Amino acid sequence: MAAVTIGTPLFKGAKKLLLLGSGELGKEVIIEAQRFGIECIAVDSYEHAPAHQVAHRFHVINMKDGKALRAVVESEQPDFIVPEIEAINTDMLKELEAEGFRVIPTANAAKLTMDREGIRRLAAETLHLPTANYLFAESLDEFISAVAKIGIPCVTKPIMSSSGKGQSTIKSEADIEKAWTYAKEAARGIGSKIIIEEFITFDYEITLLTVRTAFGTKFCEPIGHVQISGDYHESWQPMDMSDKAKKQAQDIALKVTDALSGYGIFGVELFIRNDEVIFSEVSPRPHDTGMVTMVTQKMSEFELHVRAILGLPVNTDLVFHGASHVIKATEENWMPIFDILEASQIENTKIRLFGKPHTKVGRRMGVVLVTAENTDIARANAEKAAHLVKINY
Repeated sequence: MAAVTIGTPLFKGAKKLLLLGSGELGKEVIIEAQRFGIECIAVDSYEHAPAHQVAHRFHVINMKDGKALRAVVESEQPDFIVPEIEAINTDMLKELEAEGFRVIPTANAAKLTMDREGIRRLAAETLHLPTANYLFAESLDEFISAVAKIGIPCVTKPIMSSSGKGQSTIKSEADIEKAWTYAKEAARGIGSKIIIEEFITFDYEITLLTVRTAFGTKFCEPIGHVQISGDYHESWQPMDMSDKAKKQAQDIALKVTDALSGYGIFGVELFIRNDEVIFSEVSPRPHDTGMVTMVTQKMSEFELHVRAILGLPVNTDLVFHGASHVIKATEENWMPIFDILEASQIENTKIRLFGKPHTKVGRRMGVVLVTAENTDIARANAEKAAHLVKINY
């Protein structure tokens, strides 16, 4: 097996990682990469994003602008291009990959998964995985027709968005035009279509973190999570599930990640109904619900991602039961000040503040991580601690 060699950051021969998107997940990726002596460059659409604050250098560009993206890549000459968000010109990533740049996990994986149409057609039509019924619409008339065919209730969202933005549940005909407008306004990236999905009744949903490495594919213990308006609110690990359902989940995750290929971590989202497993989505990068692994696993999802990228072996062992709970802002303002003393006094609690300079109503500003003897206690303590964090200005 070929040696894994790493130079010295900021000097000739350094290994360079260019991160596209510099949110809280990217911040942790850069911290892990720097532990291996990787020179890190963070890119985002605004200055002082979380990962900008820990990178060696940063750039501020519109990543949907292919020329601007190419200019940064050509100037930095990175060894690894690591997408962290959806709003990227993935056609330019494919061009750059064809010219010899290494995109993580691959440019095609980034393109397919950042477009809900691409990944849904891959899963349902190519791999024949169980999914919700779905249709796509580009006009209001098509949208109304698709809702009628799928049936009410149904779920609608842009084919390209993040953190639940643009997602609605249509419960009556009165919701249709409002859902269309919200999806169009919240869409990110180049995609103009809206997906209309069958409303799936499920017992619970999980994220199955799946790591593709040079040594084979490994799975983390399933992560249970709760979403509010399509956005992650809390997660816990492990999620108690039957051996049959867990095996089905791993089989589905293996099929979809093998089809996407490349090395790195994938967050595979699945619905569980009795012992039936239904594919929802996949992200070819660390997942927000996976932040809990910073306290539960021998290696967090961020360390797993970096090690897989570098061609190193990984360990997905669970060490503790634990939970995470988001800290959200309740108003729009600048330069928040956090009072964390009371929250920090809850047993086995860690607080991670993301460093975002601008708050918005409902924006994630941090996360509380808790370990306990079981996930019920961890969840309760994480929620309590998160609500004790006070945001002032």
